Amino acid sequence: YIPLVSLIHILLLVASFSKSEERVCSLMGEPEEPQLFKTGDIILGGIFSFHSSWKNIESTYVHSPLPLQCTSLNFRAFQFAQSMLFAIEEINNSTDLLPGIKLGYKIYDACGSIARAVRVALSLINGNEETATTFEKPCSGSVPAIMGETSSSPCMAINTVIGPFHTPMVSHFATCACLSNKVKYPSFLRTIPSDYYQSRALAQMVKHFGWTWVGAIRTNDDYGNNGMATFIEIATQLGICLEYSLPFFRTDPPEQKQKIIETIKGSTSKVIIAFLSHMDMDELIEEFAHHNLTGYQWVGTEGWISDSQTAIAKGHYILDGSIGLAIRKAHVTGLREFMLDVKPLNSSGNKLFVEFWETTFGCIFNLIKQTGENIETCTGYENLTGIKNSFTDMSLMPIFNNVYKAVYAVAHTLHKILGCGKMCSNTIATDPQVILQNLKQIRFKTKEGEEVYFNEDGDPAAKYDIINWQPKKDGSVEFVTIGLYDASLPEDKQLHLDNLTLSWANNAKQVPISVCSGTCALGTRKVLQKGKPVCCYDCIPCAEGEFSNTTDSITCARCHPEFWSNERRDDCKKKETEFLSFTEIMGAILTVSSLLGACLTATVAFIFFRHRNTPIVKANNSELSFLLLFSLTLCFLCSLTFIGPPSDWSCMLRHTAFGITFVLCISCVLGKTLAVLMAFKATLPGSNLMKWFGPRRQRLSVLAFTVVQVVICILWLTINPPFPFKNFSHFKDKIILECALGSPIGFWAVLGYIGLLALLCFILAFLARKLPDNFNEAKFITFSMLIFCAVWITFIPAYVSSPGKFSVAVEIFAILASSFGLLFCIFIPKCYIILLKPEKNTKKNMIGKKG
Repeated sequence: YIPLVSLIHILLLVASFSKSEERVCSLMGEPEEPQLFKTGDIILGGIFSFHSSWKNIESTYVHSPLPLQCTSLNFRAFQFAQSMLFAIEEINNSTDLLPGIKLGYKIYDACGSIARAVRVALSLINGNEETATTFEKPCSGSVPAIMGETSSSPCMAINTVIGPFHTPMVSHFATCACLSNKVKYPSFLRTIPSDYYQSRALAQMVKHFGWTWVGAIRTNDDYGNNGMATFIEIATQLGICLEYSLPFFRTDPPEQKQKIIETIKGSTSKVIIAFLSHMDMDELIEEFAHHNLTGYQWVGTEGWISDSQTAIAKGHYILDGSIGLAIRKAHVTGLREFMLDVKPLNSSGNKLFVEFWETTFGCIFNLIKQTGENIETCTGYENLTGIKNSFTDMSLMPIFNNVYKAVYAVAHTLHKILGCGKMCSNTIATDPQVILQNLKQIRFKTKEGEEVYFNEDGDPAAKYDIINWQPKKDGSVEFVTIGLYDASLPEDKQLHLDNLTLSWANNAKQVPISVCSGTCALGTRKVLQKGKPVCCYDCIPCAEGEFSNTTDSITCARCHPEFWSNERRDDCKKKETEFLSFTEIMGAILTVSSLLGACLTATVAFIFFRHRNTPIVKANNSELSFLLLFSLTLCFLCSLTFIGPPSDWSCMLRHTAFGITFVLCISCVLGKTLAVLMAFKATLPGSNLMKWFGPRRQRLSVLAFTVVQVVICILWLTINPPFPFKNFSHFKDKIILECALGSPIGFWAVLGYIGLLALLCFILAFLARKLPDNFNEAKFITFSMLIFCAVWITFIPAYVSSPGKFSVAVEIFAILASSFGLLFCIFIPKCYIILLKPEKNTKKNMIGKKG
């Protein structure tokens, strides 16, 4: 029993080893046959949409789904395939590239279906054998690289699936920037620039023409959505706003077309960015023409801007004047002749050739005709050169060149890997990962001298022609190259436009204007409109004291404090300086008043001097009278220091001179008042007060009172003196030149001391007002002090509330009013007696009647 069990174990072990040696890959589903095929030492794969659509077949879920029935023959895919075959034939006939190696091809039809594109890509990766067994690399790919696909969405789907196999796929027309992501699409390369650069170029071009308010229509797939997303990002940075961005796909219902038309009609932008494929644009322009959507400036992508079929489609006049980016012009010698020679198509794919030939010439090869149909029989020898259709149109030569470069890039890579010299080995070891790594690093020049290489993202150098649709007299369109965009140059030099005459929408010769809001003129600034993009704004004038000297300014700059904005608010002018001057009316009046007061005081002093020996002059202490007249003269003259522009000396002089002269003046008045009181007391029996308050003591009292004010002024000037000051706060458009007080305490101490002496003088004079007639000067002193106190009490609120030079005028007025009050009240009555009533100026009249 035990030996039998051991024998079974041994047999099972051997069987397991034998099975492990025969690792078998089994094909799931029906095998896919290529539409074009040719054997060779190395087989290159190709995926093109020979048909652009397919029939929808409803699945019964009873039987396996039927193969996709492709419709709508696409001549452009035949052109791309011919470009691939031309490159392969050139390489096979070359003695320098892959000598001894013959390239073959397998080219599949994707029918415009993403699902079918993925399916045929897997066929190229896995092969079509129902079972495959290999000892070294089981289930390895059968092609070193795949050419195609034309659109971005199929390329994304294919590379998502084949990425883990590291089989490179080189596209000639898939431009979506998302395909540059080497994490998601590690094996994808292309010979056409990424839409990242195209979107940047479009944004820069729109900015160059001053269009800041645009609309957009995009193909609703990866190409359109990703390209428009990049455009919006760059446009936003450049200050461009989108009024709308509408998706569209050629299979959309009519309602979507109507929505696009209504949106365009209701918009205010005059420029439309069309990030569309040529098939989607062809669907739209017929509907636009039906609704007469003319007058809009179209900006296009390489997907349609240089497409000759779009230029002859119904309603193409809608696009007259369009500008956009096109793949750079290219020429491949011999390609046109090869393309029009369809023998390679006939030999490598009979069914596809038959359909192509019957569609091109409107004939059939099948001799059995349906009853009543008048259809010619195809001979296979019809002249293709006389046919004008999209297949014979060579305007897409730049794209054909991209296919051509893709094949050559793979061939140069294989040449490097195989170490080809004069001859290559027929034993081919094509590890996809090695091919991919070398393909990314390849750099060569085509026979036309164009350099081909890929950057780290698998993209070529980004260069575009800028073209303009210029209508001819016969109604056709000429694609005129008006400039170049080169992403390899510095940003400020990437966009270059030639000095050519451009044709714009409606055959206009001037650049269209498309802005949400007009240009804000000098002296205004932008204010955004609520709920609208940043390109929509109102222009409001700059505020007072602000200016803007550039158009479309977003802010207004403040003028320097010594300047003020002009009426237009586009510049600043120097502010007017304001101070009380001798030349203005108010200053002149005050000056005349000061001089008049000084002259009157001098006149009174002269009169008193001439009549100094008369009783009326002697009776009231002539020394104090002359000293009072001298101080009044100084009071009148010190007011002149307040007039004129302030300076360091004038500011210190005006307040200190005023304070000292007024104290001297009040001290004299106070001395005269005390003299009156003492004289009255001295007349009483037994009084000897006049002995203690004689003329000498009176002079000392005046000196003592004045010295106190001098000390206050010295302290003020020493600690914090007045100084010239430019006042910007009272008036916005003027500079007030004034004297800052320095120390407010010093100023109010000077005024307070004057007020204290004036109040004391007023009280003493008031007490002496009813003394006998021969001492009646006290009445005049009382009245003069009443005027003096009234003036200076009202001065304080008037001074504080008066702006600028008016505060200086108020102070001068107070000085003059109080000085005139003292002069008139104390001296004019005496002058009246001296000059007009000399009979009363006698000793007898001065003694008066006792009683």
